[in-house]
Amino acid sequence: MEKSRTVYICQQCGKESLKWLGKCPNCQAWNSFLEQVVTETKASTRQIKNTAPPKELSQLAVEAFERFPVPISEFNRVLGGGIVPGSLILIGGEPGIGKSTLLLQASALLAKAQGKVVYVSGEETPNQIKIRAKRLGINGEGLYLLAETDIDTLLAHAEELQPSLLIIDSIQTVHTQDDDGIPGSLTQVRQSAQRLMTWAKSSGVPVFISGHVTKEGAIAGPRVLEHIVDVVLYMEGEQFSAYRLLRCVKNRFGSTNEIGVFEMKEKGLIEVENPSLAFLSQRQDEAVGSVVVPIIEGSRPLLVEIQALTNATSFGMPRRTANGVDYNRLLMITAVLSRRLGMKLGNQDIMVNVTGGLKIDEPAADLGIALAIASSFRDTSVDRGLAVIGEIGLSGELRAVPQLDRRITEAARLGFKRILTPKAGGKITPLPKDIEIMAFNSLREAVEKGLGL
Repeated sequence: MEKSRTVYICQQCGKESLKWLGKCPNCQAWNSFLEQVVTETKASTRQIKNTAPPKELSQLAVEAFERFPVPISEFNRVLGGGIVPGSLILIGGEPGIGKSTLLLQASALLAKAQGKVVYVSGEETPNQIKIRAKRLGINGEGLYLLAETDIDTLLAHAEELQPSLLIIDSIQTVHTQDDDGIPGSLTQVRQSAQRLMTWAKSSGVPVFISGHVTKEGAIAGPRVLEHIVDVVLYMEGEQFSAYRLLRCVKNRFGSTNEIGVFEMKEKGLIEVENPSLAFLSQRQDEAVGSVVVPIIEGSRPLLVEIQALTNATSFGMPRRTANGVDYNRLLMITAVLSRRLGMKLGNQDIMVNVTGGLKIDEPAADLGIALAIASSFRDTSVDRGLAVIGEIGLSGELRAVPQLDRRITEAARLGFKRILTPKAGGKITPLPKDIEIMAFNSLREAVEKGLGL
């Protein structure tokens, strides 16, 4: 027998409550509880389906699968080499960042290479998509458009067409009749994603779904989508920057933390073949407070410009502004500069920015941030041909960073002649031609050498 009960579910974290609460005690979100009707079935009446019995892992045969590549190399890089048949792939990002544009471009190219592609939109009509496709120069051969929000109806159309790829834009707009919740609610998102996953695994057709993000930057739907899908991609970029970064944070079939770099133009998203050169293209000669740092994003070394500005504060407490770097890391580096190098930064506003809209998480950029702050504070420029690598300890020592040889090779390829590194990094062999390695143990020595003092 079935029994129904009413519960209230937080749309941010999924916590259930028997009564409505103004503030969620779990995630502290306000006005996030929505009423849901839950149907329960007694265990005695449940029927166990005839499923395959458990098998020993050592007795299972490995079934090889072939990825089919996307005709966009930066997209392929992030996916790990191509699309795995039967996989469920989620792309999230802020409104207007370019999710729908990238999916439409990829679907048009895949329709030519692999066969029919079904593009389901719950936000736009086919005529609106046609207008956007015309602007992007897409004729749409083999690309079938469907404006539908009912999950059963759109899957029935997909079964009939037997496409090579199914795209849902977006998951927050589709719904299932099996649940009473409104589209976009926790239960509807979970149920719809589960139906799509089941269909993808049974049919072998890969499915792309786009997802909205919350104001904190996480994909809406209390992380239920990230747990269900096979691959999670985030599209990032500054509001007024032309560059877009496609970042992989989960991939069951490949490596994570890969990024693809695109530039938004009138004809859509264009691949950036040399991101390091693009990020450094507007760097000025002998600029004060500007330092180039080689970082590693997934399997790719990138050169980025870190800028810093110090100025006497007009307030009682100096401000610290971090754009693209971790705020707590900036506070630590500022404290080390003040304590170990004697820089009087207690009355200085400090602003640090990473150009191009990149976000740097690894400690290898510590020395670059410190040198940029010291350059601005002492009003002394850094040599244009110098690249800086190194992690800073609380005692003012420089610590080694991983993959130092790849960072140095990328810097040499773009014309940098001098590399400032920690001495603990070891000897680099083979050393690129015409490269001078300046290795130090302490932050004081590195800053003095970097500023030519």
